[in-house]
Amino acid sequence: MEVDPIHGENPERADGTTSPVGDWDVMADWWRGEAAGDPVYLEDVAPMLTRLMESTTAPVLDLGCGDGQWLRWLDGDVGKAIGCDRSGALLADAAATHPVALCELPSLAWLQDQALGTAFSVFVFDLVADIDALFAEVGRVVAPTGSLVVVINHPSFTAPGSGPFMDPDLDVFWRWGEYLERGASLVPAGPGAVKMYHRSTGDILTSAAQAGWHLEEMIEAPLGSAAIEREPSYAGQEDIPRFLGVRWRR
Repeated sequence: MEVDPIHGENPERADGTTSPVGDWDVMADWWRGEAAGDPVYLEDVAPMLTRLMESTTAPVLDLGCGDGQWLRWLDGDVGKAIGCDRSGALLADAAATHPVALCELPSLAWLQDQALGTAFSVFVFDLVADIDALFAEVGRVVAPTGSLVVVINHPSFTAPGSGPFMDPDLDVFWRWGEYLERGASLVPAGPGAVKMYHRSTGDILTSAAQAGWHLEEMIEAPLGSAAIEREPSYAGQEDIPRFLGVRWRR
């Protein structure tokens, strides 16, 4: 779903009410429908995750697993997978097929040191305020030579004030906005809103390196042709990076 960032603590909705911020239990029904109904996950995100998860080892932890869609998707390829999330409502769905834990990232205090072979997340790292602490905490629970795989919205796409624009020749470009600044934006999400934290790509890679993570592979990808065909307003954005995927090694 395409949404425009809204700055402020209480985004106002069309009916004049305000939205609960970050309450994923309130937004659980919306998320189930959004995740199940958006083909971009399987068309664009799944191929990136497949490639980045190659050569990773179990046990595997899904950071911010939600209702467990990626745990189920990985189940045939990666054994001994578990999930964690802040939403008890969504975890109840994930728990039907995998072990889960209720937690508030960046803390993984419920896990012992070096307990994992791999940690991964999809569209979660840009929802965590303290990314430095998250890289450090994941580094504590992943064993030496283990992996961290992350897929997020590309920072050039999510920077406050960024967005597409068309020049007089009808060529589509991307406005950088406040790309070089760390900041946050509130994004309406069903009956609530989520706070997305923006960092430049350089900030993300530097934070990971300072926590002892070694970059192994990075993928930048645009929306796929199927998504653009379904939504004509995306035409001309074929060369604009919309997703960033990274695999680090301990």
